[in-house]
Amino acid sequence: MNNFSCFGKKLEVFFSFSCFYQSFSCRIRSFFRFFLFHVNPFWIQLSYFIIVSIFGHLALMLSKPRTASFRPKDFDMFFTSVSATTVSSMSTIEMEVFSNTQLIIMTILMFVGGEVFTSFLELQFTRSKFSKNCPSSDQNSVNLSHKFPVHTNSDNQIELDVEKEKPDINNIIENGSLNYSSIKVLGHVVLGYLFVVHLIGSGLVSLYVNFVLSARKVLKDKGLETLTFSVFTTVSTFTNCGFVPTNENMIVFKKNSGLLLLLIPQILMGNTLYPPCLLAMIWVLKKTTKREEFRYILMNYRDMGYGHLLSGHHALLLAMTVFGFILIQFILFCSMEWNSQVMDGLNLYQKVVGSLFQTVNSRHTGESVVDLSRISSAILVLFVVMMYLPPHTTFIPPNVHVLEEFPENGKQSQNRKKNFMECLIFSQLSYLAIFIILICITERQKMEEDPLNFNVLNVTIEVISAYGNVGFTTGYSCKRQLKPDSLCVDTWYGFVGRWSTKGKFILIIVMFFGRLKKFSMKGGQAWNLS
Repeated sequence: MNNFSCFGKKLEVFFSFSCFYQSFSCRIRSFFRFFLFHVNPFWIQLSYFIIVSIFGHLALMLSKPRTASFRPKDFDMFFTSVSATTVSSMSTIEMEVFSNTQLIIMTILMFVGGEVFTSFLELQFTRSKFSKNCPSSDQNSVNLSHKFPVHTNSDNQIELDVEKEKPDINNIIENGSLNYSSIKVLGHVVLGYLFVVHLIGSGLVSLYVNFVLSARKVLKDKGLETLTFSVFTTVSTFTNCGFVPTNENMIVFKKNSGLLLLLIPQILMGNTLYPPCLLAMIWVLKKTTKREEFRYILMNYRDMGYGHLLSGHHALLLAMTVFGFILIQFILFCSMEWNSQVMDGLNLYQKVVGSLFQTVNSRHTGESVVDLSRISSAILVLFVVMMYLPPHTTFIPPNVHVLEEFPENGKQSQNRKKNFMECLIFSQLSYLAIFIILICITERQKMEEDPLNFNVLNVTIEVISAYGNVGFTTGYSCKRQLKPDSLCVDTWYGFVGRWSTKGKFILIIVMFFGRLKKFSMKGGQAWNLS
């Protein structure tokens, strides 16, 4: 009898715990859905990057640097964590200070902060807004074909037909289920794209380093492990971060043209050419697998809620623009720098590959085979323009008709009045001008004492580079000091490394602002004076 009583009490405790767990799980899911549907995506992403940066900072501080004689400052480690998470590669510490463990931590930060990975997370949020069997009412009519069927013609133009008859509920459920499964399949494609490129890229870099004596000797002299270097460089290149485990960045590999050629496709596939590559991959999968989801994705790319999924026409224009910018920069760079000091010691083939690598990096990656402080001012200004341009910039705007919401009475909505906050939003250039002014204020004393290093052009390059999450820097040279300092030592970190703490903090804000600039690209309309 006592055994049955004991068993009954245990069963009661089990059911009580089960009910509590179910109740707790429901509350967590309710909170998550409320957070997902009612919080602005800007705050979600900002919170994500800040939290990842804080955890990255703690991990870097807890792990020991390579040498016990030098311990980086706490704030500089936080700056490095933010720079890796926002894939900016702005540096205040020499890279060879970091131990193998710290390089692995930075690799993780770059990977989870990269655009492809974060866009994959956004896609999972989008999928969670859908019910597997029927679209939710909170989707704000993501699938527009429920009320307004959308037909796509051969020119990728959108034709809108208002449906007079009541829609069939079975078709709505079927379309909603297909939309859900298509988003799920798209997530698998993005994840597969991410890992395949990293796996192949790391393998090719590792093979090159192992088989080419000069590259292997560089790693041996610097005490870098081949596997760590290969994975770190591949992740940094694909995410368009620009960190390299060597102090000199890629300058030390400027004669290794094979390595540079291996990295160029990874640079393009991870940023500017990601949408065309993704579209081509989906098209190939559609032809080979014959799955309905791939056809649905291509026909209804707008309904997927994935910003990198473009029409074929738009993707073609984007690819043409990317190669057009590279060609323009390549011609100008070669014409200005072919016989300059930065090309000393290189043969014809190495000059061509080095120039191509440098110009490809100017948009977003920031890896460098030349000392930027030694190239002409005209090329520096050209690089500033390239760093400022968003990744989806096209020569010719695609012919896309924007669908506008129609109220229930059938009348098209009129231009609504701008609210107070919209009128306060500045344009991108306005914010950058403010940041440059603030940094000139915080560094005004150094600009007076050391004007050759602390000039407005160098400050502008650093700010635009942080905003574009590129990482180009002119560095700092003790030889350019008007009043030579016997204690000054040239170091291989960015120009920002010589700034004050206030100036570095402003640049941290710029890096976050640049990483989230897609939320403010259309700002500043109220300030147009024309």
